[in-house]
Amino acid sequence: MSVTVFRNARIVDPSRGIDETGAVIIEGKKIVAAGAAAHNQGAPEGAMVVDCAGKAILPGLVDSRVFIGEPGAEYRETIASASEAAAAGGVTSIVMMPDTAPVIDDIALVEHVLRAARDTASVRIWPAAAISKGLEGREMTEFGLLREAGAVGFTDGRHTISSALLMRRALTYARDFGAVIAHETQDAELSSNGVMNEGLYASWLGLAGIPREAEAIPLERDLMLARLTGGAYHAAKISTGMSASSIARAKSDGAAVTAGVSINNLSLNENDVGAYRTFFRLSPPLRAEEDRLAMIEAVKDGTIDAIVSSHDPQDVDTKRLPFADAAEGAIGLETLLAAALRLYHNGDVPLLRLAEVLSTAPARLYGLPGGTLKPGAPADLVVVDLDEPWIVREAEIRSRSKNTCFEGARMQGKVLQTLVSGRTVFQS
Repeated sequence: MSVTVFRNARIVDPSRGIDETGAVIIEGKKIVAAGAAAHNQGAPEGAMVVDCAGKAILPGLVDSRVFIGEPGAEYRETIASASEAAAAGGVTSIVMMPDTAPVIDDIALVEHVLRAARDTASVRIWPAAAISKGLEGREMTEFGLLREAGAVGFTDGRHTISSALLMRRALTYARDFGAVIAHETQDAELSSNGVMNEGLYASWLGLAGIPREAEAIPLERDLMLARLTGGAYHAAKISTGMSASSIARAKSDGAAVTAGVSINNLSLNENDVGAYRTFFRLSPPLRAEEDRLAMIEAVKDGTIDAIVSSHDPQDVDTKRLPFADAAEGAIGLETLLAAALRLYHNGDVPLLRLAEVLSTAPARLYGLPGGTLKPGAPADLVVVDLDEPWIVREAEIRSRSKNTCFEGARMQGKVLQTLVSGRTVFQS
C-alpha cells in the first residue's frame, strides 16, 4: 500500500481544533496521522515524502450548494466539468441541487447522478433530492425511498415553498429519516419583479428592488415550523443582518437550525452591480455593505454554519441580456476558497474557523465522510499556499460556463494540490 508523507506543513483541522506545524501521513486511501505528533513519527520506509515548506493543509472543502446542468443542460455544466472545477478550487465533495431536467425527485434520477459521478467525476458528488415533485411546491416526494437510494438531504433548490403545511410535513418526514431540509427563502410576491437589493442604489439604476423582508418573512415561518416539528432545518443562503438575528434567536431557543451563506454575499455588495453587470445578478441579491458586514460577523460568531459557492452556471444567451432579463446565478467552485481567504487576510475570520465553515461543518450537516484530518478519515485534503497571488482569468476557468463574479479579481491564496481518497485529482 502506498504511503505519502506531507512534512513541514501548517495543519489546520477544525474537527480537532488544530492549527499547528506538523505532518500528514496517508496510507492508501486513509489518513493515518496528522498534526505535530505526526511530524515526529518520521516517514515509513518506502514512503513518498513531500516537503510543504510551510504551506497549509486543510480538509478538502465541502460545497453544499452546487447547481449542475446534467441531466438536461449539459452545455452549461456536466458532472465531469463541475468536478474538474471543484478539484481546482480545493473542493473534494459537492452537494448537488435537484434543479435539473428532469428534476431529481425520484430514485432513478438519484441513481443516475451517483452512477455518472462514479464514472466521470474526480471528486465526491452527493445528490440532494427535491422536497416537492417537479419543484412545484405542491406534492411531497418519497423521502424514504430517495434517502435509501442515496439522497443526502432535501431541498427545492432555487425555489421557495409557499405552503406552510407542506413545509411542516417535510420537516416531520425528514426528521423521521434523519435528513436535513435545506431551503432558500424568498417571498414570491414581495420580490415579484425585483432584480437587485431594494434601496437607493437600485433607484439610481432604475431597477426594481427586492426588500430584505422578502427573505426574512418566509424564513421566520420556517424557523417556527422547525421549532414545532423538531426537524433539522438549514437556511440555505441568508444575506441580511435581519435573517442572521432570526437564526441566532432560533438557535438560542434550542431549535435544530443551521444556516449557510453564499461567498458572493460575503465578498461583494450591491455597488458591484455597477453599470448593469449581469454576472452580478444573483439570488439572493447582493445586499448593502452593512448586510455584508453582518454576514461576516455571523460567520465569525457561529450563527452561520456553512459558506457555499452557490455555483450556478449560466450560458452567454441567458446572461448577455438587459440586467432585468438576465438569469440569476454565478459560477464559484474555483474561486470559493480564494475569495474566502480574503476574510482571513483581512483579519476578519481566523483560518481555523474558515476551514470549519468551508469543510467540517457542512460535512457534519449532511452526514458526509470528510471535513476532517483525523486518523482513519478518508484522505480528502487540499494543500494551499495562503499567500500566493493570482488573477482570475476567463481563459483559465475549467467550468463550461464563465459567468464568474470575480473575472479579473486579484486573489491571495492558491490551491497547489487536491487529494480525494489519497489520489491527487488536481496539481497546479
